[in-house]
Amino acid sequence: MRPQKFSPRADYRRQEYQRTQESMSLSEKFRELKSLMVEIAYFSAEGAAQNSQLKCTFNPDNAKSVVRFDCHNQECVGGDFDLSEALAQAIAQHRATATGEMCCQGWLSKTTIDQVHCHNILRYKISLGY
Repeated sequence: MRPQKFSPRADYRRQEYQRTQESMSLSEKFRELKSLMVEIAYFSAEGAAQNSQLKCTFNPDNAKSVVRFDCHNQECVGGDFDLSEALAQAIAQHRATATGEMCCQGWLSKTTIDQVHCHNILRYKISLGY
């Protein structure tokens, strides 16, 4: 049996999936959190064209405390968007909502690793209930 080969993108995603699965649940990490909803919108690197949007409702008892979303660029390597820190800050400040924007720091494709960053944009709104 041949060993399975992974592309740089697949290897990175596998590592991120494992990191997410090994994290504690939202309710374990943030005991006061009762509800969480995240709205995200993906934009091109220039920020002008919206590619898609998504609204997610999380069950704090079952959802993991690493809250991340894949980059919309299907060729991106080592990027993606991790909202875990933004979520932790919002909870620490006991905020009902938090909004922001993140720029993907991954590589545009496997052929541009160490040369060209992806720079796709994710705009988000986090709604929290306590």
